[in-house]
Amino acid sequence: MNNLGLDSPKPSHKADPKLANAWKSKAGRDLSEAELMAMPDSEYMNDKQLDFFRHKLQTLKDDLLSNAGETTEHLREDTSIVPDPADRATIEEEHALELRTRDRERKLLKKISQSLGRIEAGDYGFCDETGEPIGLGRLIARPTATLSLEAQQRRELKQKMFGD
Repeated sequence: MNNLGLDSPKPSHKADPKLANAWKSKAGRDLSEAELMAMPDSEYMNDKQLDFFRHKLQTLKDDLLSNAGETTEHLREDTSIVPDPADRATIEEEHALELRTRDRERKLLKKISQSLGRIEAGDYGFCDETGEPIGLGRLIARPTATLSLEAQQRRELKQKMFGD
């Protein structure tokens, strides 16, 4: 019934004693994803894991803000008058694409800020709907996740069925 593999045996990297104990002597931000995944389930969202995700989110936020500055400069540079309509259309399409990308990044920045707030509030890593752990694998793949995989699948199914 459980499609997340929670009832299956632990992944082989959990058995590696080097990985299983490496987290004890490192700062959270210095842990690798494999070391993080090798931590025992009893350590879920401990200070080191929270530090790992805080650092990951902050790095992502800094990268996005840096890209936004580059976009502004790029759009200013390309505003020269181009007499050829085809060239002008190409430039306008590139600008539109870049602006759509930045809009997606703006929305992601908002989610990152919310996730950083959840870390400070002590809610990070737990599903908004069920209160259950979201899981390290899902958070590594999508650090802004607020729903467990099952809750996200239920939400997507409802949206598909009811067009919400």
